Amino acid sequence: MRIHLLAVGTKMPAWVVTATEDYLARMPAHCQVLVRELAAEKRTKSSDLHRICELEGEKLLAAIPTGSLVIALDVLGKAWSTEQLAGQVDQWLASGQDVALLVGGPEGLSKACLQRADLKWSLSALTFPHPLVRIIVAEQLFRAWSILSNHPYHRGG
Repeated sequence: MRIHLLAVGTKMPAWVVTATEDYLARMPAHCQVLVRELAAEKRTKSSDLHRICELEGEKLLAAIPTGSLVIALDVLGKAWSTEQLAGQVDQWLASGQDVALLVGGPEGLSKACLQRADLKWSLSALTFPHPLVRIIVAEQLFRAWSILSNHPYHRGG
């Protein structure tokens, strides 16, 4: 099983790449997380942001590997505790089905992406910058795996 983190935005700052890669390198081979960056559309003062969101959504939808469970990261999605995420990861591992996590651009995900999603996951009611979302997702996936494997990284009750 692979988890595909599909994210709008390229050329992340070095600290984002370093932190994300650090957590993802700790994941076992049977639960590999792959990051695929998709170019954001150019924005100007006169840009049609709705249309830009739609175009970025088309790129995300096209990048979803065939047969994947699709999870949209959206503020209106279901909030999972770390333990609940571990349960989700356990289900994903048991199914053997690839998972595609969709991270939109500054305007979020398009309506088409939200409609395509099998699940919607909210990291928080707070708004995070998109580069930070990558790190949070990577860390939480590693933490979920550490719970499942009884690894000492997660020391929660």
